Amino acid sequence: MITIAIDGYSSCGKSTMAKNLAKELGYIYIDTGAMYRSVTYYAMLNGMIDSDGNIHSERLEQAMGDIDISFRLNPETGRPDTYLNGVCVEDKIRTLEVSRHVSKIAALGFVREAMVAIQREMGKAKGVILDGRDIGTVVFPDAELKIFVKADDRIRAQRRYDELRANGEQCDFDDILRNVRERDYIDTHRDIAPLIQASDAVVLDNSNMSIAEQQEWLLKLTKEAVSASE
Repeated sequence: MITIAIDGYSSCGKSTMAKNLAKELGYIYIDTGAMYRSVTYYAMLNGMIDSDGNIHSERLEQAMGDIDISFRLNPETGRPDTYLNGVCVEDKIRTLEVSRHVSKIAALGFVREAMVAIQREMGKAKGVILDGRDIGTVVFPDAELKIFVKADDRIRAQRRYDELRANGEQCDFDDILRNVRERDYIDTHRDIAPLIQASDAVVLDNSNMSIAEQQEWLLKLTKEAVSASE
């Protein structure tokens, strides 16, 4: 078994790729993006983000010890759902409102330190797949397989728009495109663990690929990495 790190830009389909691959291999999937979204949702629920989007970081830092994030397998989907302090928040953390704030929350040093510690503990036994922004560069720099995913920003915005509409959320494509571009800028320019491609990562541009094509490509690459590690 190996550690697989999938990094890349928002709305590239990293989570879908990782979940499907984990199910195929029998690996544990750790959704690091859901962890940061959960902290964001907690901050929103507790009035730590004001109407202008400003974060009351001191209050959030003091509350980090009260935030418990876990994953439980959903027997109907066969995939893990995210729980915040014992309550399933899988749908609530996927909204556009959470997306508007998550990159700023994820840029806070004390948040990243707490989440990285949890991620390393979860993944220390190998046989894991993690997706996020800094998995192959910070969390598991020695991962046997690193993949960096990218796609055209308009295509990513359209995917996010379709996903939100399918979940019954009213949204505007231009708003989503602005959000995608803003998150790209924050993720790549933050001082702590910015989104960058690891020097030994394999790049996947999935702008014009179907989910099935991505999965075939990823499975082939993974089998090669597993064989090389034996």
